[in-house]
Amino acid sequence: MGQAGAARGRPRTFDRDTALAAATRLFWERGYEATSLNELTEAMGIRPGSLYAAFGDKKALFKEVVHAYTRSPVGAFVGVALREEPTAHHAFARILCEAAAIYPDPAHPAGCLTISAATNVTVQDTEIAAFLRDLRNTNLAIFQDRLRAAQQDGELPPHADPRALAGYFAAVIQGMSQRARDGADAAELTQIADLALTAWPRHEPGHSG
Repeated sequence: MGQAGAARGRPRTFDRDTALAAATRLFWERGYEATSLNELTEAMGIRPGSLYAAFGDKKALFKEVVHAYTRSPVGAFVGVALREEPTAHHAFARILCEAAAIYPDPAHPAGCLTISAATNVTVQDTEIAAFLRDLRNTNLAIFQDRLRAAQQDGELPPHADPRALAGYFAAVIQGMSQRARDGADAAELTQIADLALTAWPRHEPGHSG
């Protein structure tokens, strides 16, 4: 019985983390829709049966890729900055600065995986588009919460609009990702980041709110 169990549960002949990293690069480079199962299994060095056994179908694999990405340094920098920086201004300045360095880094595909991976999907794959949209909207809500708290603490002036400001920074970050995919380097993206920060609302002398 033990031998039969061992036969049924024989160890995988591939390294899961290495295979997941290969899938991540492919999805990141080509997007969800344009990445085929054949390309995935070739890049991951596994047979289709092993992919299904280890990760499930293509959608399940992609979701695992995204969750791993959002925990990695290149995917988690936004949340880290929001947690670590003492003020909202420092947090958003750090986010934009790090995006300018991370998005064009040649060590990985350009841009942000969660921004670019589902720009073109068929009707059958709208679930994936919604999955990524929900992630981005969650980040937007986190931005809004941080900015509302900053306003309540007096860091942002009373006339500031936390909702509009959150949307603005989200749009800038998404645009920086696309510019990186279009070939923009860190110097150009840093200029964009610096310019974006000039929109930060300031307390006006004598302004009563």
